[in-house]
Amino acid sequence: MDAELFPRSRTEIAPGAVHVPDWLDMERQRRLLAACREWARPPAGLRTVRTPGGGTMTARQVCLGHHWYPYGYARSVVDGDGAPVKPFPAWLDALARRAVADAAGTTPEKDPALAVAPGTAADPAPDPRVPTDPYDIALINFYDGDARMGMHRDSDEKSDAPVVSLSLGDTCVFRFGNPRSRARPYTDVELRSGDLFVFGGPSRQAYHGVPRVYAGTAPPALGLAGRLNITLRVSGFGGG
Repeated sequence: MDAELFPRSRTEIAPGAVHVPDWLDMERQRRLLAACREWARPPAGLRTVRTPGGGTMTARQVCLGHHWYPYGYARSVVDGDGAPVKPFPAWLDALARRAVADAAGTTPEKDPALAVAPGTAADPAPDPRVPTDPYDIALINFYDGDARMGMHRDSDEKSDAPVVSLSLGDTCVFRFGNPRSRARPYTDVELRSGDLFVFGGPSRQAYHGVPRVYAGTAPPALGLAGRLNITLRVSGFGGG
């Protein structure tokens, strides 16, 4: 919305968990969407994730850097076409570092996403409070209007660096819980296209999920039907 009765502002949802509305402007949303569409093409493209119990996730997924499958990582799409996972571009690492610093309020006011597409200027020297290990995993989930994501933890990485989550397209309800169980207490946050959500520190292992997507709420200027969530992580796997 261009104007709201109660404008949205940066909010700490829980210790270490921060929501930054409208972090990506429309131009950078379009550029990130174009990159996601390329990554979603086969081989190693968008797939349906099947759980060990025989169920399927309603959100479809493509990975960069390391391929996630329930519940681990591989260098190829072991639960799909077997192709090598697509590489994780350096500009996504720069984008993730900028996101963590901005969510923490440790960077000066400036363009929030200088490194949101290949060929853009290099990010400034890293803030000392931002992880030193590079971001090297992207999990990109596509939700149509009927898709959901159950409460889960991002616990298959060896690093405790903050998770960076970017939203494109339809608005969703993002349920952010606690590190102990899938049950309450939790907070429901409305994530819109261009929003940033970062969680680390005491909230790094918090359960979270997406109980609802509001179909048809994506900005018309974006040209996306559905919702994309780009989640950036540090693997901690070293050179392996």
